[in-house]
Amino acid sequence: MGVATAPSGPASESDRTGPGHAHWLRVARETADDLATDAVAREQAGKAPFDEVSRLREAGLLTLLIPAESGGGGADWPTAYAVVREIAGADGAIGQLLGCHYFLSWSTRFIAEPALATQAEGQSAAEPWCWGGGFARQGPPLTLARTTGGYVLDGRQSYATGVLVADRLVVRAARADTGVPLAVVVDPTRHGVAVDGDADTFGQRLAAGGSVEFDAVPVAASDVLGSLPVDEDDLSPRASLVSPVGRLLSVQLCLGMAEGVLAEAREYSRAGHSPWHPAWPVGSPQDPHVLTAYGELTVLTRSASALTDQALGAVHGGLARGENLTYDEYAEISVLVAMAEAAASRAAQESTARVLDVIGTHSASSRLGFDRFWRNARTHTLYEPVAHRLRDVGDYFLNGAHPPFVLPV
Repeated sequence: MGVATAPSGPASESDRTGPGHAHWLRVARETADDLATDAVAREQAGKAPFDEVSRLREAGLLTLLIPAESGGGGADWPTAYAVVREIAGADGAIGQLLGCHYFLSWSTRFIAEPALATQAEGQSAAEPWCWGGGFARQGPPLTLARTTGGYVLDGRQSYATGVLVADRLVVRAARADTGVPLAVVVDPTRHGVAVDGDADTFGQRLAAGGSVEFDAVPVAASDVLGSLPVDEDDLSPRASLVSPVGRLLSVQLCLGMAEGVLAEAREYSRAGHSPWHPAWPVGSPQDPHVLTAYGELTVLTRSASALTDQALGAVHGGLARGENLTYDEYAEISVLVAMAEAAASRAAQESTARVLDVIGTHSASSRLGFDRFWRNARTHTLYEPVAHRLRDVGDYFLNGAHPPFVLPV
């Protein structure tokens, strides 16, 4: 593997029209610090995260990826990934919510005609909108039927993220006459749209997932962004990048949760006591069990982070190559992202689970809220399992097979 020829980090400040990587990372850290102050109480309350979205909106993070000429932050994907990871370290569910918003709002550039995409981005920056929903294939599908004035949308679907607080829903619907899958933007306040917060998950409770019922909802032609791919043969290599771009958000989310729980546990361990040797003084670095556990989890997380940097460089490089990207290069990018997915998923699951053992019986305290990291990580990895990604990596390594095109959940 050696395709990542483009820069692995963000572009230089002179190449941007927005404030720049350092600015947005500082804003993300300030927002994450704000979210961390009441993270346990908010997670336990489990209310729809309208307040949290307001915090993101006020910080300017919702418009980060929109070009500056359209009223947005003018940032690139390396910056957006860093922001999602920072937010996820404080609150995994809000990190997921923000990542989903970025993916759905940015996808208009790959799905819609340029004029329609520019119009959607301009409207999203002006409000600014929070986007929710998803493109993943589900059954039975939503149906979109033609009428004299446009279309009507019918059906019911469940979504993991964003629908309870979204200003705009972006959904997958099949044309009633041809079966062609289309991406459709819907105002959730429109007559015939009913949002039900029935997700009831044990983790990622603030990701605002739920079901949406569409009952003869009128849809204008301008709200149909374009067709969605049935398989990878429908897409150019450049357009296929929408898959690894979205899947890399899941990687950043897992890494953020792993890093977040380790940072919080470290602060507790420094002020606490050894669960194995209570006689050792507060803050003592002498417990070999604690030191070994933290060492193993640090290596695991840092290794996943290094692999993620390679995948990020490959994705960023592929986007920079544009129409010059080849199918073989796209396959290598997709495999690198699959490897990062597997490593980050393992880091998140092991770190969030083993930290409970490191802290000991005090980790069972709901007041401390360490359990939320495990529940959030485990819920997310159930929606994005890595078994298929590992199979894709193995098939590529052994047989040179290109991974299938997969839109993230």
